[in-house]
Amino acid sequence: MMMKTFCASVVLLCAAASAPSAADAPTLRDGYVFVGGHYETVNGRTAAVGQMFVEYHRPATITQPYPVVMVHGSAQTGVNFLGTPDGRPGWAQRFVEKGFAVYVVDQVGRGRSGDNPEAYGPYTRLQPSDLEDLYTGQETRNLFPQARLHTQWPGGPGVRGNPAFDQFFASQVPYLASAVKTEELVDPALADLLQTIGPAVLLTHSQAGVFGFAASDQHPDLVKAHVAVEPNGPPFFDIRFKGGADWWEKASDAPARAYGLTRVPLTFDPPIHTAGDLAIVQADRPTRADQIRCWLQREPARKLPNIAKVPTVIVTGEASFRATMDDCTSAFLEQAGARPDRLDLAAHDIHGNGHMMMLEANNIAVADAIIAWVEAHVAGKDDSKR
Repeated sequence: MMMKTFCASVVLLCAAASAPSAADAPTLRDGYVFVGGHYETVNGRTAAVGQMFVEYHRPATITQPYPVVMVHGSAQTGVNFLGTPDGRPGWAQRFVEKGFAVYVVDQVGRGRSGDNPEAYGPYTRLQPSDLEDLYTGQETRNLFPQARLHTQWPGGPGVRGNPAFDQFFASQVPYLASAVKTEELVDPALADLLQTIGPAVLLTHSQAGVFGFAASDQHPDLVKAHVAVEPNGPPFFDIRFKGGADWWEKASDAPARAYGLTRVPLTFDPPIHTAGDLAIVQADRPTRADQIRCWLQREPARKLPNIAKVPTVIVTGEASFRATMDDCTSAFLEQAGARPDRLDLAAHDIHGNGHMMMLEANNIAVADAIIAWVEAHVAGKDDSKR
């Protein structure tokens, strides 16, 4: 297998060379660029691998000090942020209206970044029932306590036959079966993007939370804030919803996120040599009613000094399955020395949201709540490159 980095060759466009600068003409307000990647020969054929597609949009006048990078979750693409399945404006447009430059990615190996099973390994995909059960039509399944509160899916409930659901399901794409491989591919590409555009606010959704925590750990100077919209969790283990009185269980005895927040190593203090150095304990009781019992570090807990430098907010919808577990992610971060904010939408009189809040009927109200947090917690001179 032969490898050659893109930037080592003048034949291909290096991300830094192709990215528009702040001084570029207004015609470059909208466009795209590929970051990361290299040539690789697999099974006798040469391809570009590891590259990530990034779509960018800039307002006529940038009034916010840092751009926002939006990263989607499992089985999704950047389409999630570009509009809603019933034809309304999406979060990308709203952030641009509020003066932000916005970068919307398709994860490596997915969507416009290009798939490549030969190089990346096996793919999988979600079924309609996976989305109906937890993402869009949970009020019809009632697998977790908050499900009955869901009211915001357009024309709801979000099940087959609802045109907004059918459009949403049409947007689903195959994704890498290996979550570890996904992190190993996306983390360096996201770092390349930040090194190209300069310091930015990361807005991650669901699965992408792991990339935001890794970037905060590896490049705290480049991540001005991490908006973790219902991040992948809870720490350490995945859970399975069953409904009824005993409505949840641990999905497997093997940790899904060996480092608590991620599957790739993080910078702990005192240092660890392997993930096995982290002693895991389960809380005796939930932090609140209708929550799971969290898995945390055994005290005294190791700290995450780099992540602690990055202002972080965890955004949670009232009717989402993540409402059962986001308290655990917050508790893990606090135990590790970080001080994450919580943006509980219901506490801000934004009700009825599920996991796909950027697509729901009140998506602009949710975006505005996030923008208000960013404006309150991220300040300073614009030291971004574009």
